[in-house]
Amino acid sequence: MDFLLHGFAEAFNLLLNGNLETYSAIKATLYTSSVSILFAVLVGFPLGFILGFYDFRGRKILRLLSDTALAMPTVAIGLILYAFITRNGPLGSLNLLFTLKAVMLGQFVLALPIIISLTASVVENMEKKHYLTILNLRLAPTKLVCCVLYELRYALMVVIATAYGRIVAEVGVAMMIGGNIKYFTRTITTAVSLETNKGEFAMGIALAMVLIFIAFLVNLAIFALRKLDK
Repeated sequence: MDFLLHGFAEAFNLLLNGNLETYSAIKATLYTSSVSILFAVLVGFPLGFILGFYDFRGRKILRLLSDTALAMPTVAIGLILYAFITRNGPLGSLNLLFTLKAVMLGQFVLALPIIISLTASVVENMEKKHYLTILNLRLAPTKLVCCVLYELRYALMVVIATAYGRIVAEVGVAMMIGGNIKYFTRTITTAVSLETNKGEFAMGIALAMVLIFIAFLVNLAIFALRKLDK
């Protein structure tokens, strides 16, 4: 018990005193996850809307592919990305490996299928009376899309929060293609894994507490948005 109490005391000390290594991992995590979720939303929302709203040839196959990507293990995604961006890979000339851009790329690839699949599901499950009302307005295509998105705004915010929670807590891809470089590409999850293995229990606890707090905020946002959506 003394071991745990000492670890928590040291963890609070690191956080309160602004330990550089601890806050470097927190800053890298918040930066990469925020940028990657922004791009995932910009790309994923239109694709998810098309899959959920329109009926076209090959739609079911595309839905199957997006749902499969949603369930793909993160280490497999990390391996594929590593093969692409390593020096001998197709994107090797971009020098992305072991950079923050690589971490953001990995988080983007993780978040994108979540955004697409869940957005399609939200649009598909839209209440029929709202759907028919919007169609009867005979709006132009752009206005029609904006109207549907506005009607589903709270549910779509839940989609964003869900995807963000997934990429913040991810460790496999960030470790494989980010390299876990101190003060540069080390994120909260990779730092917790490494520092705990090194016996730096206090720093592991400090970063884990921050990660739990972020997860709490994400779930609180999801809970509040679902209440607003009723």
